[in-house]
Amino acid sequence: MIHAQSTQQHSDAESDVYSLAAPWSEQLNSSVADWDARGEFPWDKWKTVRESGILAVPFEEQYGGMGRSLTDTMRALEGLGHTCRDAGLSFSTSTQIVSVGVPLQAFAKQELKDRFLPRIISGELVTAHAITEPDNGSDALNISTTATRDGDDYVIDGGKMFITNAPIADLFLLYVRTGTPGPFGLSVFLVERDTPGLTVGEPLDKMGLRTSPLSEVTFDGLRVPASRRIGQEGAGFLILDHVMKREILFSFSITLGEMSHRLEQVLGYAKSRRQFGRPIGGFQAVSHKIADMKIAVETARKWLTDTGAKVEAGEDAAIDIAATKTVVSEANTRTALDAVQIFGGRGYLTSTGVEADLRNAVAGTIYSGTSEIQRNRIASLMGL
Repeated sequence: MIHAQSTQQHSDAESDVYSLAAPWSEQLNSSVADWDARGEFPWDKWKTVRESGILAVPFEEQYGGMGRSLTDTMRALEGLGHTCRDAGLSFSTSTQIVSVGVPLQAFAKQELKDRFLPRIISGELVTAHAITEPDNGSDALNISTTATRDGDDYVIDGGKMFITNAPIADLFLLYVRTGTPGPFGLSVFLVERDTPGLTVGEPLDKMGLRTSPLSEVTFDGLRVPASRRIGQEGAGFLILDHVMKREILFSFSITLGEMSHRLEQVLGYAKSRRQFGRPIGGFQAVSHKIADMKIAVETARKWLTDTGAKVEAGEDAAIDIAATKTVVSEANTRTALDAVQIFGGRGYLTSTGVEADLRNAVAGTIYSGTSEIQRNRIASLMGL
């Protein structure tokens, strides 16, 4: 009886965080196509995200957070993906949670936590992490941006590319090289936007996730106090591993929510749209696509649920993370293309939002390590 009661309480807690975004549906989904067409960050909707409380889910209560678990956070973000049709805004929300707040809570000195975490959790400060470089892409071990010790400071030179939230960010977490290339040569620094020597480029126009701004960030003699280093010198790869697991789990939990909503949308359309005297869902060519979409959604859910549980338990989940990222991102792209096909000519129009789903989905096979990189990791971990 006690076990049943605790299970029910856990289920209630999950549904509680899953529904955080639901009351804000109207605000989140207003003029989505217009914002997408302009490729602008919707600041009014950011206020809504802040008010929803979703940014606070994984953070300790002493800083203004909810103190919830990794898997609870995944459920909250799945709910956001199901509710919010602005995929760019959802992506920036996930980045806000994981880019600076998560590593600060796990690795930073108390002074930095006290100073920055409350305003990160409230969404007052927008955050970004600068990892990817123009020449190295997914090859984090060979980051070329350098930080050289000079007294009580480090001097950083180099540049980063494709940095989500950079055009609007107040705080950056920089992954830079303080030693020789390899896992023990990386260090991490917290830098405020107005620091001399840090330059944020113009927003880059892109195919999808258009309301989530990204740009280049360059460093020219950027002087950062050693007190702004997160963790020990050389601990950057450890921090990056901690963050990337959560980046993948959080952003693709949003994807799961989006896929679930797409399935509902397509199912409703297939039942109501009539051709040749009957609903199009009655044709096997259509019904099989929808059956495959259902399989894809539930497969994505199983991978995310199982991998999240392993990470939360502190188990080795390296292969699971790579597989989850690959399975969910590729299923998202495939089901988005099927949705356009099922909607036909209407799916090709911007008014239904179906074509935007496809444009947004393509990004998932690229960011956080391409599908090819994920397969390389799996093969390597299998001894190949």
